[in-house]
Amino acid sequence: MELRAIRPSAVQQWMAGASRDLAPSYVRLLLSTLSSILGAAAEDEVIVKNPCRSRTVQAPPLPPVRVVPWTVDEVRLAVSALPHRYKATAVVASGCGLRQGETFGLRVCDVDFLRQRVEVRQQAKQVTGQGVVIAPPKRGKTRTVPLPETVAAALAEHLRAFPAERDGLVFTNTTGAPINRGSFNDRVWKPAVVAAGLEPTRHNGFHALRHHYASVLLDAGVSIRALADYLGHTDPGFTLRVYTHLLPASEDRARQAVDAAFSSVPAVSQEVR
Repeated sequence: MELRAIRPSAVQQWMAGASRDLAPSYVRLLLSTLSSILGAAAEDEVIVKNPCRSRTVQAPPLPPVRVVPWTVDEVRLAVSALPHRYKATAVVASGCGLRQGETFGLRVCDVDFLRQRVEVRQQAKQVTGQGVVIAPPKRGKTRTVPLPETVAAALAEHLRAFPAERDGLVFTNTTGAPINRGSFNDRVWKPAVVAAGLEPTRHNGFHALRHHYASVLLDAGVSIRALADYLGHTDPGFTLRVYTHLLPASEDRARQAVDAAFSSVPAVSQEVR
C-alpha cells in the first residue's frame, strides 16, 4: 500500500488478521515496528500523521500472567549452584531488585557500604554488532535502593576474592571484561536453575530474582509506591498490576490494625461494652 493510503481502519484490519495466527505479544511487536516506520514518515512530512496512533487502533490485549515468585529456599539453592565468581550477582538481584543488565553494570563506586545504599546509574547492555556496551538504566531512570546487610556482606566477600578499581565493574567474566548476558544465561544461569530443581524456562530466568525481591518487600508491608521506586518503575500503577496478587490479604490486617488502635484506648473499649 502507498503510505498515504494507510488508514487506521487498515491497520486495525491488518492486526485482526495477524491475530488469528500469531500470539498477542508478537502482534503488538509488529504494531510497534509499523508505528515506528509510519512515525518516521510523519516526521518527514511524507504523511500527515501516524495512523497507528489513532484511538481506533487497539493492540490485542496480552493474556494475564501471574508472577509466581521463587521461595527463599529456591533462591538459596540457585545461589549455591552458581560458580563462586557469579554467586553475588544473584544475591544483588534478589536482595536489591536490580535488573540483570543493572547487576552486570554495577560499579564499585555505586555501592555505598557506609550509608547502606546502592546507586543504580548504568547497565551492561547487549547491542547487536557491538557486543556489551555500558548504557544508562532502562528509560534513563537512575535510582537509589537500600543495601541490606546480607547483600553488603556478599559484595564485600566478592570484592575480596575479585578486586576491582573504584570505577570498575563489580562483576566481570573470567577475562575481566563485562559479562555477556547470552553466554551467562546459557552457560551459568540455566545449569544453576536445573541444580535448584527448577525448569530452565523463561519464567525462571535471571529476572525471577527481581520478582522474588518484590514479593519479599510486599510481604513485609512495603508500599507499592516505594516498591516502584526501588524497582525503577516510572508508573506505580504498572507495579500494582504486576504484583497485586502478591499483596497480603488486607481484611485480617485491617481488623488487627483497628483492634490494636482501640485496645490502647480504655474509654472506647468500655463504652463499646
